Amino acid sequence: MISKKKIYLDYNATTPVDERVVEVMIPYFTEKFGNASSDHIFGWEAEEDVEFAREQVAKLVHCKPTEITFTSGATEAANLGLFGFCERNRSKGNHIITCKTEHKAVLDSMNALENKGFEVTYLKVNHEGNIDLEELENSITPDTILVCLMLANNETGLIHPMQKIEKIVHSKGVNLMSDITQAVGKIPLNLKDLNLDLAVFSSHKIYGPKGVGAIYINKKNKVEVVAQIFGGGQEKALRPGTLNVPGIVGFGKAAEIAFSEMNNESARILKLRNKLEAFFKDEIEKVKINSENSNRLPNTTNVSFENIDGTKLLRKLNMLAISRGSACTSNFIHPSHVLTAMGLNDEMALSSIRISLGRNTSIDDIEFTSGEIKIAVNSLNRVEA
Repeated sequence: MISKKKIYLDYNATTPVDERVVEVMIPYFTEKFGNASSDHIFGWEAEEDVEFAREQVAKLVHCKPTEITFTSGATEAANLGLFGFCERNRSKGNHIITCKTEHKAVLDSMNALENKGFEVTYLKVNHEGNIDLEELENSITPDTILVCLMLANNETGLIHPMQKIEKIVHSKGVNLMSDITQAVGKIPLNLKDLNLDLAVFSSHKIYGPKGVGAIYINKKNKVEVVAQIFGGGQEKALRPGTLNVPGIVGFGKAAEIAFSEMNNESARILKLRNKLEAFFKDEIEKVKINSENSNRLPNTTNVSFENIDGTKLLRKLNMLAISRGSACTSNFIHPSHVLTAMGLNDEMALSSIRISLGRNTSIDDIEFTSGEIKIAVNSLNRVEA
């Protein structure tokens, strides 16, 4: 009999829009609908509210509001950062360094840059998902113009030692870009201290609306990128087009809430994640917590169940919204590129699930989920036996 209790545990994929965010957005669809570029009272008010949201977002990540440019999301921001920077700086070199476990928004962009004649080095990771800092340093050549490494991995939650990376990269006179999407709002993040040259992130991962994100461009380091979209002067001509005022206002409010509640919420969620992982290790045989011994986001656990068919497991857990930790394209299931890069074989990678907790996750949800997973795994083990 299928349980009617539905539990959402895929907060790294997206988050529900906070009701407080929805509340501030609503007037911008009907009453305060002005175009932020219009030269009249409706436009002026919209422009003021966009700038206030820019301040809210900047405060969350500790940077200047003028260093934030709004986009349609982190993917567009990553494209703008990578293509815009590489095009602007090609005269200095054509070599880029990234990592095998990056998000597809970065990896697919790297592939496109290779097709444009750039050379890309993909750093390996160890069984925990960490890069070798010595390999990073040795990979930098006189032709290297950019290193692009994510702050926190979307599948395992692993956090790269960005301050150590920054020192290595900048000591070689190379610029550093980071996809900080999964870290924003989950852990304290100070872009000023990290000294990143470029960073990208999104609204919908912090309980804001979909369709809006941002790119951070470090003014102190005098980083320059060129526009990839044309048709107007909005957003300093870097991202032209009519601004998504409701989305930007919502992004700002979500950032404000995350700034004020992040520390307490992260501590609460970490306790829930630790309880879940302790249950797995105590109650289920042949289980592996991926990146368990490394610095991770407090909300993320990626677990592999030996000799378990991942597809069958998900079908048994059909009332739990969890991620396989792999990409599903055109009905073909592929093992996670993150997990295989960490040394898991295809079978083990396909038996893995990602559970990411969030603002609405309760202790009851964790206890129910633990029990359901144990029942499902035991059932599949009996069938295989």
